[in-house]
Amino acid sequence: MEHQPKPPSPFISRRRSLIKTSAEIVSEARRSLRVPHTQRPFTPGDGQRQLFGGTSIRACHENRPPSTFSLSSQNFYAPDSRPGSGTRLSPLDHKPKLPNLCSGEDPIKAIPRPPTVPMAEKKGLMGARGRLLRAGSLTLLPPVERNTHEKKSPRGHICEGHTEVCGSKQGPRRTASESHIDPPGVDSGVGPTTGRRTGDNTSTDEEEAIWNSAVAPLLLQLEAAGAAEQSVEVTCGVCDNVLDSLAKANLLGRKCKRRSSLLRTLFRFIDLDSAKLNLHVAKLCLALSVSGNNLLNICKLVFKISRSESNDRFFQDSSIIDSLLAVLLSEDASTSGEALVYVVGALKFISGNKAILRLLLDKKIFSVAQKLLRSLSQLQEEHLTIAGHILVQLTVLLRNLADQPESRPLFVSHTILPELCQVLRRHRQDQDVCTNVSRIFSKLSSYTECRLSLAQTPGCYQLFLELLSKHLQKKDLVVRILFTLGNLASKSHEARLQMFQCEGCVDTLLRLYDSNQRRPTVQGGEDVLVKLVCLLANMCIHPDVGPELGSNVTCVQLLIETLELLSVQENKELLVNVAVTINNLSFYLDKSAVLQQRLLTVCRLMLKLMLSSDMDAVLEATRVFGNLTNEKAARDFIMQNKVHRFLVTLLDSKSPEVCYSASGVLINLALDPPSRVGLAQEGAASKLVDCLKDFGAGDWQLSGRVCQALWNLIGCGCSVMLLQREEKESLLDILSFYCDKQNMAGDEADWHLACWELDFLPVAHKLLQTLQPEH
Repeated sequence: MEHQPKPPSPFISRRRSLIKTSAEIVSEARRSLRVPHTQRPFTPGDGQRQLFGGTSIRACHENRPPSTFSLSSQNFYAPDSRPGSGTRLSPLDHKPKLPNLCSGEDPIKAIPRPPTVPMAEKKGLMGARGRLLRAGSLTLLPPVERNTHEKKSPRGHICEGHTEVCGSKQGPRRTASESHIDPPGVDSGVGPTTGRRTGDNTSTDEEEAIWNSAVAPLLLQLEAAGAAEQSVEVTCGVCDNVLDSLAKANLLGRKCKRRSSLLRTLFRFIDLDSAKLNLHVAKLCLALSVSGNNLLNICKLVFKISRSESNDRFFQDSSIIDSLLAVLLSEDASTSGEALVYVVGALKFISGNKAILRLLLDKKIFSVAQKLLRSLSQLQEEHLTIAGHILVQLTVLLRNLADQPESRPLFVSHTILPELCQVLRRHRQDQDVCTNVSRIFSKLSSYTECRLSLAQTPGCYQLFLELLSKHLQKKDLVVRILFTLGNLASKSHEARLQMFQCEGCVDTLLRLYDSNQRRPTVQGGEDVLVKLVCLLANMCIHPDVGPELGSNVTCVQLLIETLELLSVQENKELLVNVAVTINNLSFYLDKSAVLQQRLLTVCRLMLKLMLSSDMDAVLEATRVFGNLTNEKAARDFIMQNKVHRFLVTLLDSKSPEVCYSASGVLINLALDPPSRVGLAQEGAASKLVDCLKDFGAGDWQLSGRVCQALWNLIGCGCSVMLLQREEKESLLDILSFYCDKQNMAGDEADWHLACWELDFLPVAHKLLQTLQPEH
């Protein structure tokens, strides 16, 4: 905790120094201002491995990518298409006109007409075409040969690339589908082995030789394996050999002329429905740079396999993860967005396996995630929806990575946290994305290096407050943002002040407090209040924030209402955090008019906590009384309601913290002469001596506070007769022993010795001289 001014001591002023010692740091940790602790919100795992979980706002949307689908070889290769050339024709500048007709000419005869073909020939042609298009014939389809020589049509036009069918020299003009022409923007990734192809280089003698010697024999093995349905292991091995041979020959990507025939062979194996074999097929297809619809279906295939946890071993034993990461780096979300959704979705599923999670770290997953986040942030507004689908998957993957201790420094070094803040700004309307990012922050903000990285992100506090205001009813999102803000304010004075100075900060937090307190039965409402009150407690530690919140009528009233409405048995964590907040506010009691006005009400509510059976609640209430009893009205309340009896009883506790807090209240109570008699009658002196004997050598701060309470109890040396003879002798023996440095253990830590010198020794010497002047 940062340095805080200490209230004036009734016994002795504390020595000041510009540089804090270890003992001073330890001492500050036990002062009145408290940093409350609360548990991180629990996030259950997605056991069903769905693309979008059941709680997602996308679960009922029809335009989202489907999580379940069926795939077969027919989805991959269509014989009536070829790869798109990427060339787009410009629109005509004029409307075509019919030729001018000579006078008297029959207009019908003047219009060109296609040549007539006998019906028998047409039927034969359609029969052949039907056999080619018949479902199920895909795996037995031979390569389609084309005649690329130019021919003269009967009308004198040049026809290019016509296919001769059934030996006919002049067949009918083929339609777009019969000419292997794709619709615009569609690239099946396979097509004719000759003719114009995108990315396919002209075959060379060297390539032909490599193909015939290295690849063709393996391709024959694949054909034979498919026909004989050999074991999956053999076929997978042949696929790997094909990949290695192509890589050595530098024929991967779209360089290989015979790529189409190889892909047609690979697509056959998808119908065998073997997860292991399909991953090998997918790896080889991705290495051959399939695109368009084929890329999408390969990514769907991998995603489908990843949905089963039993298939995780195949991902672990294969290099398919490298291929998937390469897709994320090479593909553009604006053109292949849906394919990227399934790639990241597959990685999200398998990242639930800890072994694969470590494997992803070894494969530099953070570098890939960083580049993907940046590319998504640069997409135009029209692609915001598909970017959101990808981010839903990616943020869950990052959330799984956040569980690994070795990954936390990587979040910082790759600037992932600032990138995620940018995601929140751009997708603040998307509840799924915002919730997933808040889960990452709630995990990482508990660690120092991540907390500092997030705190140094410009505008992060204002961003979080805007999300709270926008999504007030989204409980799982709100509670995680509040938890993150509470962590940021728990250690940093600068964060407390910056947060408080954000526009609408206090209004947003108090509106959220009020809405959840009015509806305590709403699911998640109590957890929101727990995290919210924890945040308020941390913020008011700052000397500029504490008095402001303590003077806020709404803030104080809400805290009091919480104590009045709820019971400790049912709402322990919330009430303890409320007590911590009031304790921090009461530290600035002299500057808080509102808390001064409600002083007796707060005392009554603290008594309610002290009478509970929960020691955490008792301890926090005792700490609050330690601040409140600086006021005479609070001391009178305690004595009139016999609370001092309970405080004296707490000295029998085996907890040093409880004894420390109870001694602090007794120090203030003993300032009033009438109260000293009441405390002496309750045996306070005897219990204080026992406390000194039990905890003295192990806790010099506690020992110093006990000596201070004894000093005030005997009237600053004026009423030594309040101590019985046995108590006095026992106290003298203890003090004499503790004040002798020779009795200190030789292996005491430096801070322990410093506490002995600063916190205990001055008070003990003063008390010892009072009890035995000749000493």
